[in-house]
Formats: sequence, structure tokens, C-alpha cells
Amino acid sequence: MEGSQEHPLFVSAESISDCLEFKDLIPAVEKGLATFSRRSGDELIQPLRTVMTFPESNGYFASMPVYSKIDDIIVTKMVSFFPKNTDVPSHNAVILVFSTKNGLMRAIMDGDVITLKRTAAASAVATKYLTNGQPHTLAILGSGSQARSHYAAISHVFKFQQVNIWNHRSAGAEALAKEIGPTAQAFASVEDAVRDADVIVTVTSSDKPVLKAEWVKPGAHINAVGACRPNWAELDPQLMQNSVVYADSREGAMSESGDVIMSKATIHAEIGEMVNDPTLARPAETTVFKSLGVAVEDASAAKIVVDKLKIP
Repeated sequence: MEGSQEHPLFVSAESISDCLEFKDLIPAVEKGLATFSRRSGDELIQPLRTVMTFPESNGYFASMPVYSKIDDIIVTKMVSFFPKNTDVPSHNAVILVFSTKNGLMRAIMDGDVITLKRTAAASAVATKYLTNGQPHTLAILGSGSQARSHYAAISHVFKFQQVNIWNHRSAGAEALAKEIGPTAQAFASVEDAVRDADVIVTVTSSDKPVLKAEWVKPGAHINAVGACRPNWAELDPQLMQNSVVYADSREGAMSESGDVIMSKATIHAEIGEMVNDPTLARPAETTVFKSLGVAVEDASAAKIVVDKLKIP
């Protein structure tokens, strides 16, 4: 379908999936996070997301605008998360791309694939800097679409000899292990899944901690991706207190992350700050990247799609 100034191009999930390869997306997200953390209005304007909550469904709706001068793009993502959904996806998103020259809408993009892949790409950036040496074992808590996307992204950075998977429904863990192949194994308990893990990914829908400090070996790196509300947490407070904590956005984590707020953990650095100054990386210690997602990640992904599809 063709777009025009009057009728912006609609870009389907299938087209976006074809455009977004982790070999391109991971460095683009790394660059975007570094730009965000420089806090230069000449490079990037990104206000804190606006969020509406719906207590009866435990859901929320957010609007995430950003302007990137480097990528010459204005992007706004509108995303909903309704964790109680069973017969329809819990996450739903659309991304609007506008011209920086005249403000006209250039494209309407399906936001689900971009959200999946850019979130995993941000975790891959954190893992690249914060993993202690060559990792052997990856543990994934959760077995949904983010679990699959994170496996693909992090495996692009490191090759793992063992992948341990836990899910609150064992059938989900078993299905994902089968998809990954002979290196993967489903576990009945979180403790058994993470005991020897060098890298841990938490992508559950739980609003209460599922990962305890005593189960995590010293020097492991954790990408904490779920628990995206101030009163939700995936990691127990002691683990947060015992770890060197990083965030995509310090302001966002301190106002939106229950893992940070309820544990009163100190944020050591943003991932973008660490990219700009690698001495901030502490890979020899136990590290946590608390990912909430920031709009510049969407802009980085949307820019790749715009360029590959030659959207005017």
C-alpha cells in the first residue's frame, strides 16, 4: 500500500519484522540510548511518557513521544498493556511517524514487533557491557513473545551452551525449550533454572517477586523487563539492594519501576551513560538492568524501517 502526504503509509507487522534484524537494531538502540543520556536538546527531545491506569483490569495506556535530530524523525508510540488478557495479546501498540519538516504524518506502523525487538535489543546492549566474561548459561523466566525476542537478541551477542527456561505454566516453558532446541531445558522451579545462570532475563507478567537474591550466583547479569508499574516487582528487594542497578531512564525507573521504588535501590547509571563512559560498567559484580522502555528505542527502530522501505 502506497502512502502520500494526505494518506500516510501503513506498515504491517510482517513488513516491520522483515526490516528489523538484530544486527542493525542492537547498534541503533545502543546509539539511541547514548544520545538520550547525553541530555542534549539539540540532539533529542523526549518527555516522560504519559500513563493512564485502569485498576479494574490492572491495565494501562501510555503515550511516548520523541524527536531525534540525528535520525531526523518524530515518533509517538501509543501502547496498552492489559495483563489479564487471555484470548487476545496483553500488549498492543501503534507507532506514528511524522515529518520533521512540515509535521505531516509519514507512516502508521504496527507497534508490536517494534516493541518486542527494540526492548530485546536494549537488553542485548546491557548484556554486552555487563556480562562477566564469556557466559555459559542463559536463564529466561517467562515464555511469551518477549522471552522469544530476548533469546534471539541476546544470542546475537553471545552464544550460550545452555538455556534454562521457567514459566508459571510449565507447558509454556516446555514449548519454548522445544523451539530453541537441544541446548534448552524447561525447569519446574525458578531456583533450579537460575542457579548456574550467567545471564538471567525476567519477562514475566507477575506483579510480585519471582527471583530471589539467594538463588542468583555472584557476578550474574539480570535483565529485568517485566513489572512495569510502580507497585509491581519481579525481583525481591534484597536482590536489588545487593546488585549494581542500571536503567534505561533514571527518571522513568524512579517514578515507574516497582523493583526500584519498593526496594529503594540506588541506580548506578543509565545504560546510555555507560555506553558514553564504559568505566561505569561493573561486570565483575552482580548487575541488574531495569528495563522500562524509552521512546528513543522506538525511534531507532522506526528509522530503520523508514530507511529500508524508503518512506518519503
